[in-house]
This record gives sequence, structure tokens and C-alpha cells, in this order.
Amino acid sequence: MTVIAHISDLHISNASFDEDMFMQAVTEINNLQPDMIVLTGDIVENGLYVEFQQATRYLSMFEAPLFAVPGNHDSRNLGYQSFEELIGERSWKLTLGDEFTVVGLDSSSPDEDRGHIGTPQHMWLEHQLDECAIKDNFSIVALHHHVIPIPQTGRERNVLSDAGDVLKTLTTHEVGIVLCGHKHVPNIWKINDTIIVNAGSLSSNKLRGKNNNSYNVYIISEDEIEIFLNNVGGEKFLFGKFPRNTL
Repeated sequence: MTVIAHISDLHISNASFDEDMFMQAVTEINNLQPDMIVLTGDIVENGLYVEFQQATRYLSMFEAPLFAVPGNHDSRNLGYQSFEELIGERSWKLTLGDEFTVVGLDSSSPDEDRGHIGTPQHMWLEHQLDECAIKDNFSIVALHHHVIPIPQTGRERNVLSDAGDVLKTLTTHEVGIVLCGHKHVPNIWKINDTIIVNAGSLSSNKLRGKNNNSYNVYIISEDEIEIFLNNVGGEKFLFGKFPRNTL
């Protein structure tokens, strides 16, 4: 069994960040003792170097290994350079044991809100997923921008500009789970055998409607995937339950 905590949209800054909410989330997630934490972008609000310095101190409070991809806010004001220096690579691949592969994609563009994967990164993604198919690895892909519009988020403006091509690659390669953020609204779509999950905002005060600060927890066994939505400091409930892909 593998346990993954999925957090997103922290927006660390002097204005948009709720430190008390973040500290409560750190306690909860550390108590869960997940195998890894995946952070799907918007770590900071303005992409400023000083914000990333703050972020490294906050993120170090998590006890589990943490892997992050950048969001559109992270890539403002040369933030894409600060991300690489202080957080890590913007695109990456890791393997858990002999049967799990997690791929992180950079969907951000400097000083733009729109998302874009681009041809070189898309080709690299296809190569990684081809390897997963050859090795019968269960695959997870993480990126900031949503690949499908999210309900109750208003007029759609910031979906990936190359979402159709990316979505085709994800579904034809039977990716097990796709992790996204960006909209601050939790949601699950299932297309063919691919589960596409958006996380809400962990610690931003920029919330839509009655949504709370939250994070997702994935419990992946040999046969099934359970997805829990955890409201920070509040209710936790089963968000979705699906049979696990077997290639």
C-alpha cells in the first residue's frame, strides 16, 4: 500500500497566505506519515526570491519526501529561476520501488497565467510513459494547470493551451492518476481508465464560494485507489474510490 498526500496552491506571501492554516496542515500530514507529498504548484504568490526563501523554511517542516512542480504564480518575476535554485527541478521523474512512477511536469510560462506543456516536454512525457508501459509500472503525472475545466470555478481562462494533446497522451497511456491544482477547488474526473484529480488550496485565503482549505490523500493498494478530501482542521471524507489500473 502506498499513501500520497497531494497539496497545492499555498501562495506563501505577506498577503495571501494563512500561516495558521498551513501549520495545522503540516501537523495533520505529518501525523498521516505518507510515503511522499506531491505539491502541484503556486507555492508562492508573486514569484519573488524572498518568498521562495520563506517557502523553503515552511516546506522543510514536512517530514515526508516532498516533490513540487511550479505554478503560474511561481513563474512570475523570474520565479522560475528561483524555483530551480531553492525548490528543485521544474520537471522530474521518480520511481517508488519497482512498480510506481511519478512524473512531474512544468505547465507554467514566465509571467503568464495560462498553462502550456510544449512539444519538447510533451515528447519527454511520452517517452517516460512508454517506459512505464514496458515495465508495467503504475503511473502518476503531476502538473499545476488543470487539463479539463473544473465545475463551479467561473469562466474558463487558464486551462492548458495544449490540453487536447496532453489529455490524449495521458489517457492512451492509461496513466493511473493525474494530479492538478490551480483552481483552488477539489474535483475528480475519470476519463477511460485515468483519474484526474484537482486539489484545493492548502493555505491561501483566496477561496471560491464555500470551499475550505484542503488537501487530498491517496491510498493506493494492489486492487484499488481511495481518494480522501481532508479539510484542514475539519472534516475528512472519502472523495472517490476506483479500481486500480493494471496494464
